Amino acid sequence: MTLYKVLNSGESCHGGSGVWRKNRWRGVRGALVPCENGLHLCRRQDLIRWLGPEIWVAEHEGELVECDDKVVVRRARVTARFDPWNDRTARLFAADCAEHVLHLFENKYPGDDRPRLAIQATRDYANGTIRAASWAAAGAAAWDAAGDAARVAAWDAAGDAARAAAWDAAGDAARAAVWGAAGAAAWGAAGGAAGAAAGAAAWAAEREWQTTRLFDYLEGRAP
Repeated sequence: MTLYKVLNSGESCHGGSGVWRKNRWRGVRGALVPCENGLHLCRRQDLIRWLGPEIWVAEHEGELVECDDKVVVRRARVTARFDPWNDRTARLFAADCAEHVLHLFENKYPGDDRPRLAIQATRDYANGTIRAASWAAAGAAAWDAAGDAARVAAWDAAGDAARAAAWDAAGDAARAAVWGAAGAAAWGAAGGAAGAAAGAAAWAAEREWQTTRLFDYLEGRAP
């Protein structure tokens, strides 16, 4: 099983402490307790839940505890960084995730192109073809698209890429878009008990799509 570690300048960015250095083992003592004691790593399906500025391949030795969205290990090291993952590709990935469910918004509000324009602005900013002020204006317009409670749910499908990308951390931008898009996919399902099941299925399908797309970026297949 290939495992992964998300870092920020070599340090854990989702809790924990200490610096990770390539090929240098780290270990902990005591009982492994998720979120309390242990070294936390991601499986492939967990990674979109924990995005950040750096993504590394990791190895482990010894005890391993599996959780719903991570694993906790006794001893681990990082061995190779995914160089294609950077500020630009994180923003492009965020835009992809939002665009993938944009139809949910546009089916309900076909005359409102603000989220689409914000997504394009996110791509243009990532590629250096527009300035920050233009990008921020597009994000603000996408915010305005959430004019009432119904639009808030729909706008989450398309707006999170631009809204979250306005934060400086590329990892936060991608992460927020991922979860906003997955939530929007679930929101698009019918109501009631059947709708809850459909929503769960939509959420799972969206996360699978996002994971596949993420690895397109990590492995250099995306532009």
